[in-house]
Amino acid sequence: MVVAVASCPRRLARRSRSAIAAALTVLLIQTLIVWNFSSLDSGDDQRGGGGGGGGSSSSREKRDSGSHRDEPRLGPEQQQQQQRRRGAAGALHNQALDGYFSHRPKEKMRTDSNNENSVPKDFENIDNSNFAPRTQRHKHQTELGKKPLSRQKEHLKRKLALEEKMKENSLLEKNSNEVLHYVGVPSKNLTSNSLKDGYKSTKLHHTKKTGNGSPEIKYELPPKCDITGKEAISALSRAKSKQCRQEIAEVYCQHKQGKLMPEKVTRLCPLEGKANNNVQWDEDSMEYMAANPVRIAFVLVVHGRASRQLQRMFKAIYHKDHYYYIHCDKRSNYLHRQVIQFASQYPNVRVTPWRMATIWGGASLLSTYLQSMRDLLEMSDWSWDFFINLSAADYPVRTNDQLVAFLSRYRDMNFLKSHGRDNARFIRKQGLDRLFLECDTHMWRLGDRKIPEGITVDGGSDWFLLNRKFVEYVTFSNDDLVTKMKRFYSYTLLPAESFFHTVLENSPYCDTMVDNNLRITNWNRKLGCKCQYKHIVDWCGCSPNDFKPSDFHRFQQTARPTFFARKFEAAVNQEIIGQLDYYLYGNYPSGTPGLRSYWENLYDEPDGIHSINDVMLTMFHSFSRMGLKRAEGSLHTDGENTCRYYPMGHPVSVHLYFLADRFQGFLIKHHATNLAVSKLETLETWVMPKKVFKIANPTSDFGRLQFSEAGTEWDAKERIFRNFGGIMGPMDEPIAMQKWGKGPNITVTVVWIDPVNVIAATYDILIESTAEFTHYKPPLNLPLRPGIWTIRVLHHWVPVAETRFLISPLTFSNRQPIKSDDVAKFHGGPPKNAYMEQSFQGLNPVLNIPINSNQVEQAKKNAALVGSKLETWVDSLASNIWSAVDICTTGPSSCPVMQSCSQTAWSSLSPDPKSELGLIKHDGRLR
Repeated sequence: MVVAVASCPRRLARRSRSAIAAALTVLLIQTLIVWNFSSLDSGDDQRGGGGGGGGSSSSREKRDSGSHRDEPRLGPEQQQQQQRRRGAAGALHNQALDGYFSHRPKEKMRTDSNNENSVPKDFENIDNSNFAPRTQRHKHQTELGKKPLSRQKEHLKRKLALEEKMKENSLLEKNSNEVLHYVGVPSKNLTSNSLKDGYKSTKLHHTKKTGNGSPEIKYELPPKCDITGKEAISALSRAKSKQCRQEIAEVYCQHKQGKLMPEKVTRLCPLEGKANNNVQWDEDSMEYMAANPVRIAFVLVVHGRASRQLQRMFKAIYHKDHYYYIHCDKRSNYLHRQVIQFASQYPNVRVTPWRMATIWGGASLLSTYLQSMRDLLEMSDWSWDFFINLSAADYPVRTNDQLVAFLSRYRDMNFLKSHGRDNARFIRKQGLDRLFLECDTHMWRLGDRKIPEGITVDGGSDWFLLNRKFVEYVTFSNDDLVTKMKRFYSYTLLPAESFFHTVLENSPYCDTMVDNNLRITNWNRKLGCKCQYKHIVDWCGCSPNDFKPSDFHRFQQTARPTFFARKFEAAVNQEIIGQLDYYLYGNYPSGTPGLRSYWENLYDEPDGIHSINDVMLTMFHSFSRMGLKRAEGSLHTDGENTCRYYPMGHPVSVHLYFLADRFQGFLIKHHATNLAVSKLETLETWVMPKKVFKIANPTSDFGRLQFSEAGTEWDAKERIFRNFGGIMGPMDEPIAMQKWGKGPNITVTVVWIDPVNVIAATYDILIESTAEFTHYKPPLNLPLRPGIWTIRVLHHWVPVAETRFLISPLTFSNRQPIKSDDVAKFHGGPPKNAYMEQSFQGLNPVLNIPINSNQVEQAKKNAALVGSKLETWVDSLASNIWSAVDICTTGPSSCPVMQSCSQTAWSSLSPDPKSELGLIKHDGRLR
């Protein structure tokens, strides 16, 4: 009986444990957040509106049904789960913008000066009809939801600014029939040329609402009309500066009153229809130089920091008989300094004395071309026959001699590439029937407009070759066609893609048009048409992909004349540039150094320390200290101090270093005092990332996952992280990326684990058989806890692989040494230790991820560190992800075994013959 009584509780206990385990399993399954990544990177990307909500429900449904690759698509239940987790503000944000609840990767807020703008034929499948611009209200809601602790000392200022913006953005909640009233002294009419000058004295009063709830904005120089257009009201609410808001209002009213756009334009072309000039391509005949060869004016419109790629391209196209006029974007000061330096070596190279900050799709790019044309025509000592525009992303596919021979044969022709499809459809898809205005480095859509009568509108690529006669005509003519077209295209999206086409086709020179711009462009709509410029333009656009070695055969085609190709990017793939260069000009001599290496500047001292953020400054200082420790450990001799150093000041420069198209780390040039002689020296340290990805279960049958990585600035077009090296801090929002091989459909679980083993997020991914990449950014509460994070990938709850990444503590705040108040704000982890509204604490024992109380306590102590102790903590964390590979000196050194940087193969001062510009050779070339 005793035995029976004893066995019964045991049976009950076993049953209870089984029931509890079953209940726990069900509970965990119910609480897991599931996102299905469906059809990733397969099929066509037809997603339209890239800038936010505002369209009808039917248009939103159309956008939802389009396949948006590389992003999660959620069902109704999952949307509700995510909406509860993120809160109402974040849910409303994504619902208004995307039609589904997902966090797409945060794009780098950077304006581009010379990206490809032209639209491929299949771009017509993208629908911009429902495109309404993203509001600042949405932006603020998201930032407040994600960054509750960021920059507390500015909290009151931001709160007041937010309240003001919320008042302004209430405009967007009104329908398109409600009127925005302006009161005050009427302003005189301003022409497009006097807009900016006329607005400098304007003053914007506080926004207030009228009795009926409609907002009222007061100006000292108000426009002469009521703002009723939905798009104009949206633009007014989002514009940052008072001057831009005034311009928007004035342009809108001039257009509403019929004073802005020409209604009719005189066609001066004697032909009926479009000229059809076919040029013959004969490879052999191009080898013979004409008796009177043409001379070419190359206009290079460049931006960014890839100076060595620009120099290599310049080296390939240079000849002493031609002319080179270079415009550097106003924001690219480092590149401008490099261009000034090498341009001074050659008498036929000049740099524009003026600089514009051009943006994708903006009217400023057309202004840049027109001003460059005027400058070239006014240079009496430059006698040229053709105008060719290029960027640093271009490269020749034929030799200079072949180009000259071809153009000499067709010296009276103008070469532009037309869209090649139905004209009415092109006008609609290109947005030519919409009114745009550029200000605040943004293209604002203000409403509809009519195409002028009397002419044929044409367009295509904004890369062209124009003869001098037509350039003179379009620059200096005051006839009805040119005058009115310049005005029309001042308020046009992507004007450089249509202005020259339209003027030429309707001008007395219409019979000189050749429908070929002599270029090859690497279009890939699936990857290139992702509305990636929506942060600077109220429209969706496309951009070509970078060429890879597999594309080389395309340069050898002879079906049509081609002399240039784009785009090339050495930081993505330099091998294809080398293949093309060797194909045109032959291989470099055996043993030539640096042919497989590429260096790109990331920071330069003259740019100022404000040009990099706090986490980058923190890590660059840490890398410098790691280099000095390496010098002491590997070069130092006991009893001597000749190779011991003390760090001094901020870094001098930072370069990205690539070898064989693989990122090899950072090169930090920095000052240090040699302790043996108390003398300041300039050194350069090479730090390389350690391997952070590993297969957790090599014997598993699961073999589809090839690679996993975390980072920021995901480029969905090239499918890489633009934040090379993945430097991230507590206020960053990491993205997890996985690369997949082909195989059966599978579902995997992704788990994010913070430095003290708190499970920050978990979600499932459905991987289809054709998927190549998946990426997702979980909406984590900030700040992230500093330390080594882990992302695990599980299949059937069995670990498959994991990757680690560093969230670095900050030793600087606003580029100043961080203080105790800021340390507590940035290093303590998220509020209430919760990265999301839903807790995943119950998963820790299931996944065998224990939370160690000692680790938690140590993390609290670390979060309070400042000064040298904080630097020691940063260096300790950095050494888990990075290693100092080597160090060298840029000049004389008191360390007898310290190598010279110019003698290494890796330093930014190493020889780089492929990009170095030297003396002009006997044949007039540099290459």
